[in-house]
Amino acid sequence: MAGHFEATPGGGAAVALDEVEIAILRSLAVQLLELIGPGDEPAEGADPLAALFAEGPSEPPTDPALARLFPEAYGDQDTELRAASAEFRRFTENDLRARKRTDALVVVRTLDALTITGDGGAVLELTGDECRNWLGALNDLRLTIGTRLEVSGEDEGEAGSLYRLPDSDPRKPMVMAYLWLGALQETLVETLMP
Repeated sequence: MAGHFEATPGGGAAVALDEVEIAILRSLAVQLLELIGPGDEPAEGADPLAALFAEGPSEPPTDPALARLFPEAYGDQDTELRAASAEFRRFTENDLRARKRTDALVVVRTLDALTITGDGGAVLELTGDECRNWLGALNDLRLTIGTRLEVSGEDEGEAGSLYRLPDSDPRKPMVMAYLWLGALQETLVETLMP
């Protein structure tokens, strides 16, 4: 179980993590929360239905990582498609941001609930719902880090070259995190497949 998720009874998953891995995962999830930004909580006594009809931004984010997390719905090839993307964003981005915040918060809370044993590690056990939150957060973290490293979906060869970066390269820690998160994500997906 060390280093990879395994299925648990009831549709969950478990992974053994050491203190450093726990700290890295928690730090990355907190940074993701900071990047996504705070949510707009309804005021005390506010109409809960009003939040359903709240409009979000119509312009894409300028930060490349946020633009990757909240992409254009229809591309931006022409004026009509840009208008459709803006309309789609206005009515979906707030919910998408809320879901991404929830996913990252579940990661932080499940890690905070761990009890470190004498050997400096713990076993993280997730329910089926928590697994889905973790998958979302791991995906968002990889997208964010991949964007910062300028890795795109077409750069399969470039992703392999990330392994060969010299230790002196300042990108090396982020590359290692990117690859490790990918391995965690892959084993978590495998545990959830029927």
